[in-house]
Amino acid sequence: MSILEWLPRVRARRTAELSDEMRTHLDMATTDRIARGEPPDVAAANARREFGNPGLAAELSRDQWGSIGTWVEQLWQDIAYAVRVLGRTPAFTIAAVLTVAIGVGGSTALFSIVDATLLRPLPYPHPEQLVRVVDDYSGVGSRGVGMSIPEWHDLERSGIFSDISPSWFDNNNLSGLPRPQRVSLLIVAPNYFSLLGVAPRLGTTFDPRDPTPGFNQQVVISDGLWKRLFGGDTGVVGRVVQLDSDSYRIIGVMPRGFQAPGDTREERGTEVWPAFGFGGAPLNEATIQSRAGLFPSAIGRLAPGITVADAQRRVDALVHSLRRQFPADYPEERDWHVRVLPLADSVAGDVGRPLLLLLGGVGVVLLIGCANIANLLLARASARGREIAVRQALGGSTSRLVRQLLTESIVLAAIGGAVGVAIVAATRHALIGALPDSVPRVNEIAIDWRVWAFSMATSLAAGIFFGLAPAMRARRVDITAVLREEGRSNTAGLARGQARHALIVAEFALSLVLLSASGLLAHSMWDMLRVSFGFNPHDVTVVRTRLPYPNDSTEDLYPTVGDESPFVREVLRRCKTLPGVRDVALGGGAAVPLDHPYQDQTLLRLVFERGEGRGDHPLDVTGSEVTPGYFGVLGLSLQRGRLFDEHDTDASPPVVVINEAMARAFWPDQDPLGRRIKTSPHAAQWSTIVGVVADARTESLAEPVPPQVYTSLYQRAAKHLAIFVRGGAEPAVLERQVRDIVQSLNPSLPVFGAETLDATITASLALRRLSLVLIALFAGIALLLSAIGIYGVVAYVVSERTQEIGVRLALGAEGSQVLGLVMREELGTVTIGAIAGIIGAVILSRILAGWLAGVRSLDPLTLAASAAVLTAVGTASCYLPARRAARIEPVIALRG
Repeated sequence: MSILEWLPRVRARRTAELSDEMRTHLDMATTDRIARGEPPDVAAANARREFGNPGLAAELSRDQWGSIGTWVEQLWQDIAYAVRVLGRTPAFTIAAVLTVAIGVGGSTALFSIVDATLLRPLPYPHPEQLVRVVDDYSGVGSRGVGMSIPEWHDLERSGIFSDISPSWFDNNNLSGLPRPQRVSLLIVAPNYFSLLGVAPRLGTTFDPRDPTPGFNQQVVISDGLWKRLFGGDTGVVGRVVQLDSDSYRIIGVMPRGFQAPGDTREERGTEVWPAFGFGGAPLNEATIQSRAGLFPSAIGRLAPGITVADAQRRVDALVHSLRRQFPADYPEERDWHVRVLPLADSVAGDVGRPLLLLLGGVGVVLLIGCANIANLLLARASARGREIAVRQALGGSTSRLVRQLLTESIVLAAIGGAVGVAIVAATRHALIGALPDSVPRVNEIAIDWRVWAFSMATSLAAGIFFGLAPAMRARRVDITAVLREEGRSNTAGLARGQARHALIVAEFALSLVLLSASGLLAHSMWDMLRVSFGFNPHDVTVVRTRLPYPNDSTEDLYPTVGDESPFVREVLRRCKTLPGVRDVALGGGAAVPLDHPYQDQTLLRLVFERGEGRGDHPLDVTGSEVTPGYFGVLGLSLQRGRLFDEHDTDASPPVVVINEAMARAFWPDQDPLGRRIKTSPHAAQWSTIVGVVADARTESLAEPVPPQVYTSLYQRAAKHLAIFVRGGAEPAVLERQVRDIVQSLNPSLPVFGAETLDATITASLALRRLSLVLIALFAGIALLLSAIGIYGVVAYVVSERTQEIGVRLALGAEGSQVLGLVMREELGTVTIGAIAGIIGAVILSRILAGWLAGVRSLDPLTLAASAAVLTAVGTASCYLPARRAARIEPVIALRG
């Protein structure tokens, strides 16, 4: 008896006694047994015995569980059946699981970083009310120019904020211990911790209403410093420590994991918080009253009912009013503005866009993997056409079959997602260690319920995505045609072929977008490394120290440049005697290329003589105080004039050296030598420009070189000092040698941060390098998946057309003609995918150019190279199965 004759009889005999739901279950069980090789009658009998009394079971199910219980039972049966089906094809299942694991695991890893950095609310009460307030001079392109004390008081009285607290990051010397320590310190107003709403682990924090105008001689320390220097001693509260020769009493220890909500890695690593009223010593009255920027920014908590947008509008109105009241302090050409930023956005800083780029890149890899699995499932759906037809003939509803096939896909995706998340969880610490220091809130990265929910949602979406095409195809199965074939293969239908080729087009387009993004990042990185730095970083090591800045100026050992110069000269002399050292220089301010945090910088408010440069209006420029040998140690070439010499001291007229960018900006058609500027509106003397040096990319490798001014360290003192050593020992050894020299002159000074300039440059590119490596990795995986995908599709098409090709060859067609026929048809798919990918790559390149400095908005060479590589891979993937088609034996093909 054939299956076409058997099915109607079985169906008629059981119709009266079975409910629809139980008949579907029995049909599925019967089909499963037939697929395993049991004869139809035996399979039906065994299925009935497995179910017992189907009619009674259906009634009990409806009575006890209702529709929900029935649905759960069906779902469980679908899952169990899906597991059995996947278990019969281990090679396919392993390949699909690994593909999903790569996509979901990578997406989950990147999401855990994005979640901790960008999405998760800051760990403070009502974090949506917290903002950062930043001053800009839009007219001259200066951002974050600093806020003055009068501006802070204006904002306090505005009613926009319930609390606002300025802060000032610095490094400090912690003494009174066996060895002086350099600690990171954030000077804050007394209301800082109450504004954030954070309680200490031990002790207390500052009284927010403390009226002390200067420092109140109290500090709060971090949990890390408490454990590192005080061994976790609970009796640390009340202990007195020395900071820059000033005594402070420890009143509290912050909880473990607490970080200052700063926008730089230095500020986030704060270890000590002293309270300052921003109204007394060591500030003088002129500084307190001045509207020149003093501290970098302030954090605030918005008043109840005020949104960030409302606050920005009201601050704009306040700024407009202050500009009219104080026109001399806020000249029109500066275009002073104040930005109100959500504190979470400020903390994220510049890392948000690169992280979102990486998340998008791994998402594209997941989409390409899903497209590959969808093509494999379409091929399997063709092979399982007979099974699906039998189910429908037995009475299985189309919706139930679609649900079953989707369940198989979702189970497959869930297994792959679980494997991916398990890998991420196992490598979490390695992942965190690979992140550059510029990524904030890394201590909050965790595989928690948010990350699990994301991975589950991603897995579910992936399962639906690659399972939808084969599930929809099951709805269009011609039962009679499939069953009459009795196992013979048929030519793929037009719709099925179109679906497979559409998936390949999408794969190739997405792969080209990723490949071009990788190329753009690589090209920009190459441009930055190939461009002349303007200085020679090789074999130069930088070691840092900091001179004390006590609150009582009478206790300052180095109050003037004349007092500091002997110390500087002696350090230079002794360091030159170290083994292997060829040259030494000292610098302050922004002297260290590509690494000068805000607290190290010297802001020069330049004043030009009337009729020159910017006239009477000051210009803010970051300055560097350097010894005469600085230019030689770093290889900065002199273009005209002269450099500093040993005779440029505080007893001689002040002189400055500028870079070519400043000469072009202010004296484009004139010789700047001999021109005079003041380095501060309050400076008593004019400084003469005596030299012009070549531009050096000491601020950024991607941005244009800004105007720079160098002053002599013998004429202008600096507290933050960097010792530049060309030659000598390894950084760790050199740091010990320099420490011995410095502390032999002043035992209270810390020496820290030894690093080669090559390492400094590498660190400045860390985030971009990580982005490049990961995007390149994603592009390589995408390229491999696309090649496998098109190879699999072409190979499957060739296998389906074996008889057709055999007929062509039997009728006299040449193998080369068959090869050309297959190649022409499939290369059309590659070409369409490449065109779509080029369009997407052009759009992406414009987005990247706006996101990352140094990336070109249109790079034809990179785009052409990416398209050529992808087309070559696609051609090779088509050629291999096409060549096999050309070698088919006609007799064997026709016999099959």
